[in-house]
Amino acid sequence: MDVLLWTLCVVFVLVGLMGTILPMLPGTPMVFLGLLLGAWADDFQKVGAITLAALGFLTALTFAIDFVATKIGVEKTGASSLAAVGALVGAIVGIFFGFVGALFFPFLGAALGEYLAKKDLIQAGRAGLGTWLGMVISIAAKMGVNFAMIGIFVAAHFF
Repeated sequence: MDVLLWTLCVVFVLVGLMGTILPMLPGTPMVFLGLLLGAWADDFQKVGAITLAALGFLTALTFAIDFVATKIGVEKTGASSLAAVGALVGAIVGIFFGFVGALFFPFLGAALGEYLAKKDLIQAGRAGLGTWLGMVISIAAKMGVNFAMIGIFVAAHFF
């Protein structure tokens, strides 16, 4: 049973890290679930309630990070809500075009959404860039939190 739990722990953490970059996968919650499985593998002897509560708080924090970073990116450029929707659609479609698609389709989607809303090509470019930068900053911050969670888990487990 321990081997299965540790295997699932690693799989969930790795998929969660990928999900932090790719939309449609609940990245940080999967990392948390993987770490929870790792704690369970040792019957919560090394990683207990306090550590898990801290990891849960950090997981919740990533939702706020995502919201705030995207909101700032949209607001700084005066983008419409259609730009944010376009960025999300672009991110989803971009998955099917590999890393380049996942990286650039959110920008294209935001720009197209903004153009449809305001019919201004320069504003569409600004909105696309702002929305895209917000998403990139959000991803970077969430990855930082994910690695902090893994570090906290490892420290609690081994030290």
